[in-house]
Amino acid sequence: MRSSGKTGDYPDLLAGALMIGLGGLGFWAARDLTFGTAAHMGAGYLPDITCALLILIGAVVVGKALSKNLLTTGHWNVKPLLVLSIAVVGFGILAESLGFVISSIWLLVIASLADRESRWREVAASTLILTIVGALVFVWGLGVKLPILPF
Repeated sequence: MRSSGKTGDYPDLLAGALMIGLGGLGFWAARDLTFGTAAHMGAGYLPDITCALLILIGAVVVGKALSKNLLTTGHWNVKPLLVLSIAVVGFGILAESLGFVISSIWLLVIASLADRESRWREVAASTLILTIVGALVFVWGLGVKLPILPF
C-alpha cells in the first residue's frame, strides 16, 4: 500500500464504520427487549452493552484512522466478500430446517472457497472439529434452540 499526502486510513475507516453499523443494527434488533439493571438483567442487557462496546471500539478505530496518512488500497477482490456472505446467509437460512450440523458444514466448506490456498484435507478436518465443538458448545452447552440434524 502506498501513502498519499492525505489523512485517513481507508481500510481502518471502513472497518470502524462497519463496527459502528453492526452495533447500530444490534441496537435496532434488540429494541423491544427490556434492559433491566445490573442486579436484575433483562433480555436486552447483554445485547445493548455489547453493541455499545462495538460502537465505542468502532469510533476509536475511525478516530485513529483519521489521524494516519491515507493508504491507497489498490485492487479490490470482491470474490471473498461474496463467498463469505453467501456462506453466512446460507447458514442462517439452513439452520432451522436442516439443523446445526448440516448448516455448519455448509458455512465452513463454502467459506473455505474464499481462500485460494485452502486444501480439502485441512477444510475437512477443521469442518469436522468445528462442527462437533460448535454443537457441543452452542446446542448442548448453551441450549440454543436448533435441531442437531433434520431427522
